[in-house]
Amino acid sequence: MVFGKGKLGLIAATLLIVGGAILSSCNKQTGYGRRTAAKPGKVSPTTGAAFSFNDKDTTSFMVTRVAKQIIGPNLKYIQGGRAVLGSQEQDVMAFRDNVERTVTIASFYMDETEITNNDYREFIFNMRKKVSADSILNLEPSEKVWAGSLSYNDVYDTYYYRFPGFNFYPVVGVTWSQATAYAKWRTEYVSELMREKNKIDSALNKNQLIERGVSLPEYRLPSEAEWEYAAKAMIGTQYMDENQEQGRIYPWDGRGVRNPYNIKRKGRQGDFLANFKRGRGDYAGIAGSVSNDGDIIPANVYDYPPNDFGLYNMAGNVNEWVNDVYRPLSYTDFDDLNPLRKDGVFDEADTYATTMISDEYRVYKGGSWRDVTYWLAPGTRRFMHQDSAGNHIGFRCAMIAIGQQGK
Repeated sequence: MVFGKGKLGLIAATLLIVGGAILSSCNKQTGYGRRTAAKPGKVSPTTGAAFSFNDKDTTSFMVTRVAKQIIGPNLKYIQGGRAVLGSQEQDVMAFRDNVERTVTIASFYMDETEITNNDYREFIFNMRKKVSADSILNLEPSEKVWAGSLSYNDVYDTYYYRFPGFNFYPVVGVTWSQATAYAKWRTEYVSELMREKNKIDSALNKNQLIERGVSLPEYRLPSEAEWEYAAKAMIGTQYMDENQEQGRIYPWDGRGVRNPYNIKRKGRQGDFLANFKRGRGDYAGIAGSVSNDGDIIPANVYDYPPNDFGLYNMAGNVNEWVNDVYRPLSYTDFDDLNPLRKDGVFDEADTYATTMISDEYRVYKGGSWRDVTYWLAPGTRRFMHQDSAGNHIGFRCAMIAIGQQGK
Protein backbone atom coordinates (compact mmCIF):
# COMPACT_ATOMS: atom_id res chain seq x y z
CA MET A 1 0.00 0.00 0.00
CA VAL A 2 1.36 3.40 -0.98
CA PHE A 3 0.52 6.56 0.91
CA GLY A 4 1.00 10.13 -0.17
CA LYS A 5 3.06 12.56 1.82
CA GLY A 6 -0.08 14.14 3.27
CA LYS A 7 -1.41 10.85 4.57
CA LEU A 8 1.98 9.88 6.03
CA GLY A 9 2.13 13.14 7.95
CA LEU A 10 -1.38 12.59 9.32
CA ILE A 11 -0.52 9.05 10.46
CA ALA A 12 2.69 10.24 12.14
CA ALA A 13 0.82 12.97 13.98
CA THR A 14 -1.83 10.48 15.09
CA LEU A 15 0.81 8.06 16.39
CA LEU A 16 2.54 10.88 18.26
CA ILE A 17 -0.70 11.88 19.99
CA VAL A 18 -1.56 8.27 20.88
CA GLY A 19 1.98 7.62 22.12
CA GLY A 20 1.87 10.75 24.25
CA ALA A 21 -1.41 9.67 25.78
CA ILE A 22 0.05 6.23 26.59
CA LEU A 23 3.13 7.78 28.19
CA SER A 24 0.95 10.20 30.15
CA SER A 25 -1.15 7.27 31.36
CA CYS A 26 2.00 5.40 32.36
CA ASN A 27 3.27 8.41 34.26
CA LYS A 28 0.02 8.62 36.23
CA GLN A 29 0.02 4.91 36.95
CA THR A 30 3.67 4.49 37.88
CA GLY A 31 4.23 7.89 39.47
CA TYR A 32 7.13 8.88 37.24
CA GLY A 33 8.15 12.51 37.44
CA ARG A 34 9.84 14.88 39.85
CA ARG A 35 9.41 13.92 43.48
CA THR A 36 9.81 16.16 46.52
CA ALA A 37 9.41 15.67 50.24
CA ALA A 38 6.08 17.49 50.07
CA LYS A 39 4.92 15.62 46.92
CA PRO A 40 6.32 12.07 47.03
CA GLY A 41 3.76 10.65 44.59
CA LYS A 42 1.35 7.79 45.24
CA VAL A 43 3.53 4.86 44.17
CA SER A 44 7.18 3.88 44.23
CA PRO A 45 9.00 5.08 41.09
CA THR A 46 11.30 2.05 41.21
CA THR A 47 8.86 -0.78 42.03
CA GLY A 48 5.41 0.59 41.21
CA ALA A 49 4.08 -0.49 44.62
CA ALA A 50 1.54 1.83 46.22
CA PHE A 51 2.70 4.00 49.09
CA SER A 52 0.87 4.11 52.39
CA PHE A 53 0.37 7.46 54.10
CA ASN A 54 -1.20 6.05 57.24
CA ASP A 55 1.16 5.09 60.06
CA LYS A 56 -1.43 2.60 61.31
CA ASP A 57 -1.18 0.59 58.07
CA THR A 58 1.59 -1.96 58.55
CA THR A 59 0.92 -3.87 55.31
CA SER A 60 2.42 -1.27 52.96
CA PHE A 61 5.56 0.82 52.95
CA MET A 62 4.78 4.16 54.57
CA VAL A 63 5.99 7.48 53.16
CA THR A 64 5.57 10.72 55.04
CA ARG A 65 4.69 13.94 53.28
CA VAL A 66 6.79 16.75 54.72
CA ALA A 67 6.22 20.29 53.50
CA LYS A 68 9.22 21.73 55.35
CA GLN A 69 11.49 21.23 58.32
CA ILE A 70 10.06 21.82 61.76
CA ILE A 71 11.85 24.92 62.98
CA GLY A 72 12.37 25.66 66.64
CA PRO A 73 11.51 29.02 68.25
CA ASN A 74 13.75 32.10 67.98
CA LEU A 75 15.71 30.82 64.96
CA LYS A 76 16.66 32.62 61.76
CA TYR A 77 17.47 30.75 58.54
CA ILE A 78 21.09 31.19 57.43
CA GLN A 79 21.47 30.20 53.78
CA GLY A 80 24.81 28.50 53.28
CA GLY A 81 27.38 29.05 50.58
CA ARG A 82 31.00 29.79 49.79
CA ALA A 83 32.77 32.21 52.10
CA VAL A 84 36.19 33.59 52.87
CA LEU A 85 36.73 33.21 56.59
CA GLY A 86 39.56 34.54 58.68
CA SER A 87 40.97 37.80 59.89
CA GLN A 88 40.72 40.36 57.12
CA GLU A 89 42.37 43.16 59.05
CA GLN A 90 45.91 43.68 60.28
CA ASP A 91 46.75 41.06 62.89
CA VAL A 92 47.76 43.57 65.54
CA MET A 93 47.90 40.88 68.22
CA ALA A 94 50.28 38.81 66.05
CA PHE A 95 48.37 35.63 66.87
CA ARG A 96 48.29 34.46 63.23
CA ASP A 97 45.64 31.93 64.25
CA ASN A 98 42.90 32.73 61.72
CA VAL A 99 44.47 33.21 58.30
CA GLU A 100 42.05 33.74 55.40
CA ARG A 101 40.79 30.65 53.58
CA THR A 102 37.82 29.76 51.38
CA VAL A 103 35.28 27.28 52.73
CA THR A 104 31.66 26.32 52.16
CA ILE A 105 29.10 26.37 54.96
CA ALA A 106 25.87 24.35 54.71
CA SER A 107 22.58 26.09 55.48
CA PHE A 108 21.60 26.20 59.14
CA TYR A 109 19.52 28.12 61.69
CA MET A 110 20.76 30.41 64.44
CA ASP A 111 19.15 32.21 67.37
CA GLU A 112 18.34 35.78 66.41
CA THR A 113 19.48 36.94 69.84
CA GLU A 114 21.86 35.94 72.57
CA ILE A 115 20.32 33.71 75.25
CA THR A 116 18.89 36.02 77.90
CA ASN A 117 18.71 35.91 81.69
CA ASN A 118 15.01 35.11 81.33
CA ASP A 119 15.76 32.20 78.97
CA TYR A 120 18.36 30.77 81.29
CA ARG A 121 16.15 31.05 84.39
CA GLU A 122 13.48 29.08 82.51
CA PHE A 123 16.10 26.36 81.97
CA ILE A 124 17.00 26.29 85.68
CA PHE A 125 13.32 26.25 86.69
CA ASN A 126 12.62 23.18 84.55
CA MET A 127 15.81 21.37 85.51
CA ARG A 128 14.83 21.57 89.18
CA LYS A 129 12.16 18.98 88.38
CA LYS A 130 14.76 16.56 87.02
CA VAL A 131 18.02 16.86 88.94
CA SER A 132 19.30 17.26 92.48
CA ALA A 133 19.90 20.56 94.26
CA ASP A 134 23.66 20.02 93.95
CA SER A 135 23.32 19.60 90.19
CA ILE A 136 21.32 22.82 89.99
CA LEU A 137 24.15 24.67 91.72
CA ASN A 138 26.47 23.39 89.00
CA LEU A 139 24.15 24.78 86.32
CA GLU A 140 23.58 28.21 87.86
CA PRO A 141 25.56 31.03 86.22
CA SER A 142 28.29 32.47 88.38
CA GLU A 143 27.21 35.81 89.81
CA LYS A 144 30.71 36.39 91.16
CA VAL A 145 32.01 37.25 87.68
CA TRP A 146 31.15 40.89 88.47
CA ALA A 147 33.23 41.08 91.64
CA GLY A 148 36.60 42.83 91.63
CA SER A 149 39.09 43.70 94.32
CA LEU A 150 39.55 47.23 92.98
CA SER A 151 36.04 48.06 91.76
CA TYR A 152 32.49 48.32 93.04
CA ASN A 153 30.54 46.20 90.62
CA ASP A 154 29.30 43.93 93.39
CA VAL A 155 25.76 45.27 92.96
CA TYR A 156 25.53 43.31 89.71
CA ASP A 157 26.32 40.12 91.64
CA THR A 158 22.89 40.45 93.23
CA TYR A 159 20.80 42.06 90.50
CA TYR A 160 22.06 41.37 86.97
CA TYR A 161 20.87 37.78 86.67
CA ARG A 162 17.71 37.98 88.82
CA PHE A 163 16.19 41.48 88.69
CA PRO A 164 13.26 41.68 86.17
CA GLY A 165 14.70 44.84 84.64
CA PHE A 166 17.54 42.69 83.27
CA ASN A 167 15.25 39.90 81.98
CA PHE A 168 16.15 40.42 78.34
CA TYR A 169 19.81 41.19 78.80
CA PRO A 170 22.23 38.43 77.75
CA VAL A 171 23.04 35.87 80.40
CA VAL A 172 26.70 35.95 81.46
CA GLY A 173 28.74 33.96 83.93
CA VAL A 174 27.99 30.76 82.04
CA THR A 175 30.67 28.25 81.11
CA TRP A 176 30.93 26.43 77.79
CA SER A 177 29.80 23.27 79.61
CA GLN A 178 26.71 25.01 81.00
CA ALA A 179 25.84 26.45 77.59
CA THR A 180 26.05 22.95 76.10
CA ALA A 181 23.79 21.61 78.87
CA TYR A 182 21.26 24.37 78.12
CA ALA A 183 21.22 23.44 74.42
CA LYS A 184 20.58 19.77 75.25
CA TRP A 185 17.73 20.65 77.64
CA ARG A 186 16.21 23.06 75.11
CA THR A 187 16.15 20.35 72.43
CA GLU A 188 14.30 17.95 74.71
CA TYR A 189 11.92 20.55 76.10
CA VAL A 190 10.93 22.12 72.77
CA SER A 191 10.55 18.66 71.18
CA GLU A 192 8.21 17.60 73.98
CA LEU A 193 6.08 20.73 73.60
CA MET A 194 5.87 20.20 69.83
CA ARG A 195 4.81 16.58 70.25
CA GLU A 196 2.03 17.67 72.61
CA LYS A 197 0.93 20.50 70.34
CA ASN A 198 0.77 18.28 67.25
CA LYS A 199 -0.62 15.28 69.17
CA ILE A 200 2.25 13.03 68.17
CA ASP A 201 2.32 9.56 69.73
CA SER A 202 4.67 9.77 72.71
CA ALA A 203 5.53 6.06 72.30
CA LEU A 204 7.45 6.71 69.07
CA ASN A 205 11.21 6.42 69.39
CA LYS A 206 13.74 8.85 67.94
CA ASN A 207 14.19 7.01 64.64
CA GLN A 208 10.44 6.76 64.12
CA LEU A 209 10.05 10.49 64.78
CA ILE A 210 12.78 11.22 62.24
CA GLU A 211 11.15 8.98 59.63
CA ARG A 212 7.85 10.81 60.09
CA GLY A 213 9.48 14.21 59.76
CA VAL A 214 8.35 15.34 63.20
CA SER A 215 11.71 15.23 64.95
CA LEU A 216 13.30 18.53 65.89
CA PRO A 217 17.04 18.61 65.11
CA GLU A 218 19.14 19.39 68.14
CA TYR A 219 19.86 22.85 69.41
CA ARG A 220 23.62 23.17 69.86
CA LEU A 221 26.40 25.70 69.99
CA PRO A 222 27.35 26.86 66.49
CA SER A 223 30.70 25.92 65.05
CA GLU A 224 33.25 28.71 64.82
CA ALA A 225 32.88 28.70 61.02
CA GLU A 226 29.08 28.92 61.21
CA TRP A 227 29.27 31.74 63.73
CA GLU A 228 31.77 33.74 61.69
CA TYR A 229 29.82 33.16 58.45
CA ALA A 230 26.54 34.25 60.07
CA ALA A 231 28.16 37.31 61.65
CA LYS A 232 29.61 38.64 58.38
CA ALA A 233 26.28 38.12 56.58
CA MET A 234 27.85 38.66 53.19
CA ILE A 235 24.48 38.24 51.46
CA GLY A 236 24.27 42.02 51.71
CA THR A 237 27.15 42.33 49.22
CA GLN A 238 26.14 39.57 46.80
CA TYR A 239 25.86 40.23 43.05
CA MET A 240 24.38 38.16 40.22
CA ASP A 241 27.76 37.00 38.94
CA GLU A 242 28.63 35.56 42.37
CA ASN A 243 31.26 38.20 42.92
CA GLN A 244 31.37 39.97 46.24
CA GLU A 245 32.95 43.27 45.40
CA GLN A 246 33.54 44.27 48.97
CA GLY A 247 34.37 42.44 52.16
CA ARG A 248 33.20 43.16 55.67
CA ILE A 249 35.36 43.89 58.64
CA TYR A 250 32.32 43.94 60.93
CA PRO A 251 28.78 42.51 60.58
CA TRP A 252 27.84 45.63 58.60
CA ASP A 253 29.20 47.62 55.63
CA GLY A 254 32.03 50.12 55.89
CA ARG A 255 35.16 50.47 57.94
CA GLY A 256 33.61 52.26 60.92
CA VAL A 257 31.38 51.40 63.86
CA ARG A 258 28.80 54.15 63.35
CA ASN A 259 25.67 53.92 61.20
CA PRO A 260 26.44 55.59 57.84
CA TYR A 261 22.78 55.57 56.78
CA ASN A 262 19.91 57.92 57.51
CA ILE A 263 17.20 55.33 57.08
CA LYS A 264 14.55 54.76 59.75
CA ARG A 265 14.70 50.97 59.74
CA LYS A 266 18.47 51.06 60.27
CA GLY A 267 18.42 53.62 63.06
CA ARG A 268 19.77 57.13 63.13
CA GLN A 269 22.74 58.17 61.06
CA GLY A 270 25.81 58.31 63.29
CA ASP A 271 24.49 55.82 65.87
CA PHE A 272 26.90 53.19 67.10
CA LEU A 273 26.08 49.78 65.67
CA ALA A 274 27.28 47.79 68.66
CA ASN A 275 27.85 48.01 72.41
CA PHE A 276 31.60 48.13 73.03
CA LYS A 277 34.36 49.92 74.96
CA ARG A 278 35.46 53.05 73.11
CA GLY A 279 38.80 53.37 74.83
CA ARG A 280 40.56 53.12 78.13
CA GLY A 281 38.03 54.00 80.84
CA ASP A 282 35.33 54.91 78.31
CA TYR A 283 32.44 52.44 78.25
CA ALA A 284 29.55 54.74 77.34
CA GLY A 285 30.54 58.27 76.45
CA ILE A 286 29.53 61.31 78.49
CA ALA A 287 26.17 61.84 80.19
CA GLY A 288 23.67 63.79 78.12
CA SER A 289 25.25 62.83 74.82
CA VAL A 290 22.91 62.03 71.89
CA SER A 291 24.92 58.88 71.20
CA ASN A 292 22.92 55.69 71.51
CA ASP A 293 25.75 53.72 73.12
CA GLY A 294 25.20 54.82 76.65
CA ASP A 295 25.35 51.23 77.83
CA ILE A 296 27.97 50.78 80.51
CA ILE A 297 27.34 47.03 80.83
CA PRO A 298 25.55 44.57 78.49
CA ALA A 299 22.36 45.91 76.90
CA ASN A 300 18.95 44.48 76.00
CA VAL A 301 19.49 41.88 73.26
CA TYR A 302 17.28 43.84 70.83
CA ASP A 303 18.81 47.28 71.39
CA TYR A 304 21.14 47.39 68.37
CA PRO A 305 20.15 46.81 64.72
CA PRO A 306 20.38 43.24 63.32
CA ASN A 307 22.71 42.27 60.49
CA ASP A 308 21.56 41.15 57.02
CA PHE A 309 20.64 37.68 58.33
CA GLY A 310 18.41 39.27 60.99
CA LEU A 311 20.79 38.42 63.85
CA TYR A 312 21.24 40.85 66.72
CA ASN A 313 24.55 41.66 68.42
CA MET A 314 26.88 39.56 66.30
CA ALA A 315 29.39 42.19 67.35
CA GLY A 316 29.55 43.64 70.83
CA ASN A 317 27.27 43.25 73.86
CA VAL A 318 28.74 39.89 74.92
CA ASN A 319 31.21 37.48 73.41
CA GLU A 320 29.73 34.10 72.52
CA TRP A 321 30.89 30.55 73.06
CA VAL A 322 31.21 28.37 69.96
CA ASN A 323 31.63 24.62 69.71
CA ASP A 324 35.27 24.43 68.60
CA VAL A 325 38.27 23.33 70.59
CA TYR A 326 40.95 26.00 70.29
CA ARG A 327 44.13 25.40 68.35
CA PRO A 328 46.30 28.20 66.94
CA LEU A 329 46.73 26.42 63.62
CA SER A 330 43.22 25.07 63.08
CA TYR A 331 42.96 26.86 59.74
CA THR A 332 45.73 24.65 58.32
CA ASP A 333 43.88 21.43 59.20
CA PHE A 334 40.22 22.29 58.65
CA ASP A 335 38.15 20.60 55.98
CA ASP A 336 36.88 23.13 53.47
CA LEU A 337 33.27 21.96 53.89
CA ASN A 338 31.65 22.73 57.26
CA PRO A 339 34.93 23.03 59.19
CA LEU A 340 34.88 22.18 62.90
CA ARG A 341 37.60 21.22 65.36
CA LYS A 342 36.11 18.66 67.71
CA ASP A 343 39.43 17.85 69.41
CA GLY A 344 43.17 18.16 68.91
CA VAL A 345 43.55 15.61 66.14
CA PHE A 346 46.41 16.64 63.77
CA ASP A 347 47.42 19.33 66.26
CA GLU A 348 48.07 17.59 69.55
CA ALA A 349 48.28 19.59 72.76
CA ASP A 350 51.68 18.18 73.71
CA THR A 351 53.28 19.92 70.72
CA TYR A 352 52.79 23.22 72.56
CA ALA A 353 54.92 24.19 75.55
CA THR A 354 51.97 25.53 77.52
CA THR A 355 49.09 24.23 79.62
CA MET A 356 46.81 26.77 77.90
CA ILE A 357 46.44 24.45 74.93
CA SER A 358 44.28 21.38 75.55
CA ASP A 359 40.98 19.90 74.39
CA GLU A 360 39.27 21.66 77.31
CA TYR A 361 39.89 25.13 75.90
CA ARG A 362 37.08 26.46 73.69
CA VAL A 363 36.79 29.37 71.28
CA TYR A 364 34.66 32.45 71.90
CA LYS A 365 33.97 35.24 69.42
CA GLY A 366 32.26 38.55 68.80
CA GLY A 367 33.65 41.15 71.14
CA SER A 368 31.75 42.55 74.10
CA TRP A 369 30.70 45.61 76.07
CA ARG A 370 34.15 45.71 77.68
CA ASP A 371 36.19 45.09 74.50
CA VAL A 372 37.64 47.63 72.09
CA THR A 373 36.61 47.59 68.42
CA TYR A 374 39.39 45.22 67.29
CA TRP A 375 37.54 42.30 68.84
CA LEU A 376 34.23 43.16 67.12
CA ALA A 377 35.54 41.77 63.81
CA PRO A 378 34.11 38.25 63.23
CA GLY A 379 37.54 36.99 62.15
CA THR A 380 39.11 37.54 65.58
CA ARG A 381 39.13 34.66 68.03
CA ARG A 382 39.96 34.03 71.66
CA PHE A 383 39.70 31.05 73.97
CA MET A 384 39.03 30.07 77.56
CA HIS A 385 38.68 26.87 79.57
CA GLN A 386 35.30 25.26 79.02
CA ASP A 387 34.54 25.39 82.76
CA SER A 388 35.49 29.05 83.17
CA ALA A 389 33.11 32.02 82.90
CA GLY A 390 33.20 35.79 82.68
CA ASN A 391 30.89 38.80 82.76
CA HIS A 392 31.58 39.34 79.05
CA ILE A 393 30.73 35.88 77.62
CA GLY A 394 27.31 34.46 76.79
CA PHE A 395 26.05 32.29 73.95
CA ARG A 396 23.36 31.56 71.38
CA CYS A 397 22.27 28.28 69.80
CA ALA A 398 22.23 26.93 66.26
CA MET A 399 20.40 24.09 64.47
CA ILE A 400 21.14 22.22 61.26
CA ALA A 401 18.91 22.81 58.22
CA ILE A 402 17.84 19.49 56.73
CA GLY A 403 15.96 18.43 53.61
CA GLN A 404 14.52 20.71 50.97
CA GLN A 405 13.42 23.64 53.15
CA GLY A 406 9.93 23.62 51.74
CA LYS A 407 10.84 23.42 48.06
